[in-house]
Amino acid sequence: MSNPVYLALDVPQIEPAKALIEKVKAHIGGVKLGLEFFCAHGGHGVHEIAHMGLPIFLDLKFHDIPNTVAGAMQAIHVYEPAIVTVHASGGRAMMEDAKAAAAEGCKVVAVTMLTSLDETDLARTGVSGTPHDHVMRLAELAHTAGLDGIVCSGQEVKEVRRQWKDGFFVVPGLRPAGSLTGDQKRTVTPRQARDDGASVLVIGRPISRAEDPEAAARAIEATL
Repeated sequence: MSNPVYLALDVPQIEPAKALIEKVKAHIGGVKLGLEFFCAHGGHGVHEIAHMGLPIFLDLKFHDIPNTVAGAMQAIHVYEPAIVTVHASGGRAMMEDAKAAAAEGCKVVAVTMLTSLDETDLARTGVSGTPHDHVMRLAELAHTAGLDGIVCSGQEVKEVRRQWKDGFFVVPGLRPAGSLTGDQKRTVTPRQARDDGASVLVIGRPISRAEDPEAAARAIEATL
């Protein structure tokens, strides 16, 4: 992948979304469409963005019984996504069925622990141990289930890459040096994540809410 940056495009209106992509598309490698975008614009919106010529990362984080997730995975074949997410906590059988139902060439990656969570949040949900421990457990589960890789923070990707050498690793919650972290708790810079083994760098607000999105995207690309 020549440019690992995927723009996280969670905006309420389709035309501003397309205008933003037009501004920055020379400096990104793909577009991530998440729940907010999908709920606002549905399949029509996905097609609209796909027609702009960049790979689509459909970040819907499927988490349900295996049969339901397999059906959902088959239903999104029409969008031809390059990457799709499921939740690793859905279990091995769910992940196996998700991968089996995915379109050929589509990478299925498992979300391990959201970058908005920390150790205190884990404890409140009944999970003991550190975020690192939790991510490593779920990464191993995803690997044994036959998935292509995982989603994890930049703080874990180096160790995951060491143990899963041919994995595909998506790192969100990235913040360029000097930028605000917002609701993200486990952040690193795009350059550090890339150096530590990230395959895809998901970057949203540092580009989409910048005064000059094109300049912000260009500056991030220059660090890589």
